[in-house]
Amino acid sequence: MRRRWSIPLATLVVLIGSVAAAASATARSSPHHSHASHLAVAHVRQPGGPIANVIRPDAGPMGHATSTNWSGYAATGTTYKSVSASWTEPTARCSPGGQYSSFWVGLDGDGSSTVEQTGSEADCQGGSPQYYSWYEMYPSAPVNFSNPVSPGDQFTGSVTYDSGSSFTLKLSDTTKGWSQTVNQSLSGASRASAEVIVEAPSSVTGVLPLADFGTVKFSGSTADGSQLSSLHPAEITMVSSSGTQEDSISALSGGSYTATWDSSG
Repeated sequence: MRRRWSIPLATLVVLIGSVAAAASATARSSPHHSHASHLAVAHVRQPGGPIANVIRPDAGPMGHATSTNWSGYAATGTTYKSVSASWTEPTARCSPGGQYSSFWVGLDGDGSSTVEQTGSEADCQGGSPQYYSWYEMYPSAPVNFSNPVSPGDQFTGSVTYDSGSSFTLKLSDTTKGWSQTVNQSLSGASRASAEVIVEAPSSVTGVLPLADFGTVKFSGSTADGSQLSSLHPAEITMVSSSGTQEDSISALSGGSYTATWDSSG
């Protein structure tokens, strides 16, 4: 999923018409969008989609891959109907400027050009952390939920293929006691992968700086009702454009793993 970035004034003038059009379209299509200031920028950016710049040095089950925007685990090799996982919203440790991090479950994106996903975010704007949640049916723009999000909140997310082009996406904050369920359609979704991911969001200019999220733990990860580990997913580590490792991923134990931000990146 692509997130916010600083836009030069000249570029903003050029894009203002498309911003208004996109905001109007989303307001008509979804009752769940947030009226927070970041939402307007969300419609300027094109949401990030499939795994980017993936390198797969290992073949076969439980192989390893690197990517400039994804880390975590992704199962491929068949079509998938559902994916789910739980995680704890981490604390963003902010430095000057903007940094961004997303935590989500989804279908597609590894071996396909669509992504059906829902999750939470921990970003930094002007040195201050910002937290929120969303769903996205890439290549459409993400839609932010208006519910409050805080570090330490316990999330459970799921994406389920219903039939035809229909999907159900559900995100629950069990700490605060809210839940959002949305039904969306997306033509051409091949359901080529099922993943539980930490992401460095992107803008039209490329992958954005990854926020220092400390450590995030995912648990209860399943795809098609089976523990994710039983499907032999690939382990994905995030690297910078120069190849420097940006986080570390623990071994997948059943449906659990941790991702830890790497200060050397």
